[in-house]
Amino acid sequence: MPPVLALYEDVLSDGAALALPAAARMIFLVHGGATIAGRALRDGEAWHGEGAATLVAGSTGATCWRFDFASPPAGTPGGDSVAFPPGGCAHPHRHQGPGIRCLLEGGIRIDTAGRSTSYGPGGAWYESGPEPVFAQAAEQPSRFIRVMILPRALIGKSSLQFVDAADAAKPRVQQYKIFADAPIARPRG
Repeated sequence: MPPVLALYEDVLSDGAALALPAAARMIFLVHGGATIAGRALRDGEAWHGEGAATLVAGSTGATCWRFDFASPPAGTPGGDSVAFPPGGCAHPHRHQGPGIRCLLEGGIRIDTAGRSTSYGPGGAWYESGPEPVFAQAAEQPSRFIRVMILPRALIGKSSLQFVDAADAAKPRVQQYKIFADAPIARPRG
């Protein structure tokens, strides 16, 4: 079975619990409060792991974006946030692995595979990795969360590759916050 990366939105009322089976995953807390595997999370924080765990919402409930890997490859899940200033752009580029992005705030236009699509908060999209992408933020601060499946050789390194080498010398206005950059185990059996 080929590796599959899926995005789920879990909305839990105060004190509610969600039992999760063992799987490689990253959980980003959009808002509220929650505890997972003994670790308390607040707005904008993330957790990653591979074992079975229970996600318990705090007294104000919780909304989480859960990125689950089914049949994970021997690789590295890279999870981070990317923030753009108003009107900022990411010149045509590609990554060394596929992934899912979900817009947390603002607005963004993504041009790839001959299409241009705009997203608002909560909007999610998939990027294949090798297909070139251009991103244009709206006229307000914009930020998205992404999780990618990357080769282990990239641990601690960027997966970004510019389509035009001259773009590498241009200033990059994006700000990054790393949540996960760790190898995942190969499935047994």
